[in-house]
Amino acid sequence: MKKQTAKKILIGMFSIITVSALLGTLILVFPQKNKKTGNYLVEKAIVQINKILTPFGKKAELVSFVKESQGYKINFKIEDKEYSVFMTKDGKYLFPIEANLMVAEESSTSSQNQSVTQNPEKRERPDVKLFVMSYCPFGLQMQKAILPVWKLLKDKADFGVYFVDYIMHGKKEMEENLRQYCIEKEQKEKYLSYLECFLKDGNSENCLKVAEIDQNKLKTCQESTDREFKISEKFTETGYPPFDVHKDLNEKYEVKGSPTLVINDKVVNIVERSPEKIKEEVCNAFLNPPKECEEKLSEQAFSPGFGQTTENIPSSGQCK
Repeated sequence: MKKQTAKKILIGMFSIITVSALLGTLILVFPQKNKKTGNYLVEKAIVQINKILTPFGKKAELVSFVKESQGYKINFKIEDKEYSVFMTKDGKYLFPIEANLMVAEESSTSSQNQSVTQNPEKRERPDVKLFVMSYCPFGLQMQKAILPVWKLLKDKADFGVYFVDYIMHGKKEMEENLRQYCIEKEQKEKYLSYLECFLKDGNSENCLKVAEIDQNKLKTCQESTDREFKISEKFTETGYPPFDVHKDLNEKYEVKGSPTLVINDKVVNIVERSPEKIKEEVCNAFLNPPKECEEKLSEQAFSPGFGQTTENIPSSGQCK
């Protein structure tokens, strides 16, 4: 019973205001006033959280908040446990940093039955799969962190971006998932250039030009893939429409959200999403680590979302 109540609280926390924002992004619609200071927005966030907790006899108390370049990290307490969320600076989006919140009281883990390991088997040439949603802030964060590692070890290991088998962030995500899938599939040598550009500000039209993508070839691939997997046909503006291009791999690895990192067929949980930490995990998967593994990369985690800001922002969030 306790576990069911905890799950109801969790689901409620991330479904408030709009159904399309379930587990992963809490949409906060604040009154349009000229009071959008940090204090005002943070107070409103706590009010919204308590609207959900009150029916369950729980109450959140603000502990502190820190202003970051892209928003606010809000620390609050429920009974004797502390939790954190990240709110965008305009107060419109509130992302869980600890996605399990009340479920932390249960014996289950945030991996939700994924086979998580920090010791994947070693291979001559490691296989690295990153599952994301193209507009998930935390997926973008992980992509920014893995990019330097990919560039460093691209001739020594096999890297790839794969997509979670459902869409959380609307039609733009469906279109971007499809775009990136086709670029990586048919113009792979240009994919890193496109991705690096896209991660800066999400301007896909500009990035197609920067990466010199053959747009006729891209269009043909998008149309055929869309037909094959019935992506547009199944798309809806509510709920979680499917994106089935990597459905078999999602099922194989029990992918539950964005990001999910798989190294040598094992899900690996990296809490500190910095290039150096990811490099260490990949290099640990080699039978004989190459000399490139001796190169030191940045130990700073990127902020969630677009942009190249590196700050002391918690980085364990996931869209799911």
